[in-house]
Amino acid sequence: MTENELSRVVFDAGLKIHKKLGAGLFEHVYEECIFYELTRSGFLVEKQKLLPIIYEDLKIENAFRLDMIVENKLILEIKTVDYINSIHKAQLLTYLKMTNCKLGLLLNFQSDVFKNGVTRVVNYL
Repeated sequence: MTENELSRVVFDAGLKIHKKLGAGLFEHVYEECIFYELTRSGFLVEKQKLLPIIYEDLKIENAFRLDMIVENKLILEIKTVDYINSIHKAQLLTYLKMTNCKLGLLLNFQSDVFKNGVTRVVNYL
């Protein structure tokens, strides 16, 4: 399955969750629900994945923590904020570069209309 196909599956799962629960809950609630929907559908999903960074001889094991990675190719960052800003996009782009993934999704469940809260971030490698 391509990144674009996976992103559609994730979008549909997010839309289902948003319709049932609405906006305004804590981030971890939506994260658990997305994880549930995707793993129930048979996808490999890692949540709260730690990413190391290496500087010269120093390896910092827990430098970054991404919310989720689906099938080792699509990174998800779950948000419950009033709006997505450049810092959120930069954070996701950093994760994409560190993992060599091509596509990430910011899913903002605070948005009244779910599709307006979804932002695609592309790593052109």
